[in-house]
Amino acid sequence: MKQLSRGERLQLAGFAADGGVQAGVSARGVALDFACFSLDGRGKLFGEPYMTFFNQPATPCGGVRSSAVGGDANGFAFQLGRLPQAVERVVITASVDGAGSLAQLQAGHLRLVAQDGEFARFDFTGRDFASEQAVMLGEFYRRDGGWRFAAVGQGFDGGLAALVTHFGADVAQTQTAPPAAKAPVVNLEKRVEQAAPQLVSLVKSAGVSLAKAGLAAHRARVCLVLDISGSMSGLYHKGLVQRFAERILALGCQFDDDGAIDVFLFGRNVHRGEAMGLGNWSGYVAGMIARHPLEGDTRYGAAMEAVRRHYFPDGGGGERSTPCKAALPVYVMFVTDGGTSDQAFTERQLRWASREPIFWQFMGIGKGRKSKSKRLASFADSDFPFLEKLDDLDGRLIDNADFFSVASPDEHSDAALYDLLMTEYPGWVAQATRAGLIG
Repeated sequence: MKQLSRGERLQLAGFAADGGVQAGVSARGVALDFACFSLDGRGKLFGEPYMTFFNQPATPCGGVRSSAVGGDANGFAFQLGRLPQAVERVVITASVDGAGSLAQLQAGHLRLVAQDGEFARFDFTGRDFASEQAVMLGEFYRRDGGWRFAAVGQGFDGGLAALVTHFGADVAQTQTAPPAAKAPVVNLEKRVEQAAPQLVSLVKSAGVSLAKAGLAAHRARVCLVLDISGSMSGLYHKGLVQRFAERILALGCQFDDDGAIDVFLFGRNVHRGEAMGLGNWSGYVAGMIARHPLEGDTRYGAAMEAVRRHYFPDGGGGERSTPCKAALPVYVMFVTDGGTSDQAFTERQLRWASREPIFWQFMGIGKGRKSKSKRLASFADSDFPFLEKLDDLDGRLIDNADFFSVASPDEHSDAALYDLLMTEYPGWVAQATRAGLIG
């Protein structure tokens, strides 16, 4: 019997050549519901009858059905050869039934059984998760004319409804879904296709990165803060800031179903712009700069104070002695190409903001490039020593900021950028939840 670790794969041919295999699943410490999703080549549900769970125990073809497996009361029996050719993946999932999170798991396993008995097992515990309420445990997938299995172990912050949405089903129209999955969810891709089809690929790319980070069902408000000092002139005129803003709007569409992000501009002064959304995204930045021309000086702290006042007006942008709690956190994308003239005030703002549910992602635009992300290589020393200092600033309740720098806003591909934006945010979400900042 082979013990599988997360990400490990194996061919089924040597164990179940005809595709007849069973998967027993079990968990202790928190009640879980198990489901299977049969997916097409796009990673979307082949059809609503191909979601297999307690209210819909078998696919029409008989390729997947719910079944106890040996000592496991929960599991699935597969006849993979019966599945339509268009089905390329079958994903086994688990979601928390009721309150709680996967972190409460004492122990769990997914074990594969064929005619000769158990041949592989994937173990998992609560140590593998934080606030997630659902997980993709493993998947069967086609490769070179046969089927293989991969141990996945990828968590989601939402429950069963988040999984249904992630796999492309319209939860609002899924009549067979259980009550917990019947919340009125708008199909995001359909909205974007109708209102701003040019952004569809960006929204999909952002969604992939969020899913990898375990944030597929995470909800947050998104704010873009743009430096309008004179040195940014070339970046605005070349359209690079507009294109970067579109990428952040796509992230905002994934995080918040209102399809819009808040925008602040700062130089000597701070200006709050109209929200950027699916109805006004084209030419948005040029319009904003026409109303608020580039100006001298750069003041991070003043911009941060204005953002904090906007989202948490009770604090007035000042110091807090106790944590501030909100249902939705705020993700701030803070873009600059230079230093600030109010360093001491900026440090105070970041320390004070650590008691609020707000995360600051700083991006410096300059020649030197440096990132703490292990997914990207390190380069020359950064042009932004003060932003590096903010990244590791002492005196904060929790670490509420991350920093990277680029030579140009379009330096990274969409996929690489979204992965980079999720370097520290998932960990902050977990810390902020434990600290009582997110309700």
